[in-house]
Amino acid sequence: MNDAPKDLKFNGEEHFIKLTNGETIRVIKTGQGAPLLLMHTIRTQIEFFSEVIPFYAENYTVYAVDLPGHGLSSIHKAMNYDEPYLRNALIEVINQLGLDNLTLVGESIGATLALTIAATLPEKIKQVFAVNTYDYETRYADGIRRGNLIANFMLWNYSIPVHGAIFAALENRFFLSLVMNGGVTNIRKIPGWLMKLFDQTGHRPGYTYLGRNILKNWRSWSKSHEFYRQVKCPVILVYGEFDWSTQQERSRTLNQLPTATLQTIAGAGHFLSLDNPEALKLVFKKTVPS
Repeated sequence: MNDAPKDLKFNGEEHFIKLTNGETIRVIKTGQGAPLLLMHTIRTQIEFFSEVIPFYAENYTVYAVDLPGHGLSSIHKAMNYDEPYLRNALIEVINQLGLDNLTLVGESIGATLALTIAATLPEKIKQVFAVNTYDYETRYADGIRRGNLIANFMLWNYSIPVHGAIFAALENRFFLSLVMNGGVTNIRKIPGWLMKLFDQTGHRPGYTYLGRNILKNWRSWSKSHEFYRQVKCPVILVYGEFDWSTQQERSRTLNQLPTATLQTIAGAGHFLSLDNPEALKLVFKKTVPS
């Protein structure tokens, strides 16, 4: 990663895995030990985990992925970026890399994918660490819109046909930071270099399509509950106290996962790997068997 931001806390081997449909998934491999697949939140990318990747890499070989369409993974306007598509793409990545006895760590939609992948590949998955699972939407961008008034206003505009595409194309770093502020307790928790990177990624060709398409498929994330009872491995559910999900929604997810336990991190929001990475590391260290 020759042109990585100077504040990036990790390095590793960068690979682009080509899927059978011709699309590519960016993967960064670092660390040593048993394999761990790391999956980020909606609208972010591998660098979102800059503070925590070195921690996971102390005991695991970390495979951090840019989810389909996100970061530097390819975007194709013929694709429908719903939960099944992302899940199947990541399963193909797992199979191509030959990963087994695998720990899945995901945040937001990455956590939801960790659970549905564990349900689909029970023979390959050792355990799941699911952070602020995004599986409760009842309308377009429901979770993000709960963050703050600005997020609610902007994502409501995104949802309007035709007008939404125009509005989304006007996104800039200032408005993106206002929306993402709804996921942390203090906007300073998101480093300036990282927000700049998110903004640059958002101007990639096709990214406006990706952003609106994945939000349009909100129903697919809520349907993930249909898979939960098939998860056989141990699951640690972690929520920030101020995550967008309600207590009732967290309890529903917990009750549908036969092998799950739940931990809450006080004073933290949705983007937990940014908002309170030290507390998140501590929970992982205490609850995930090595």
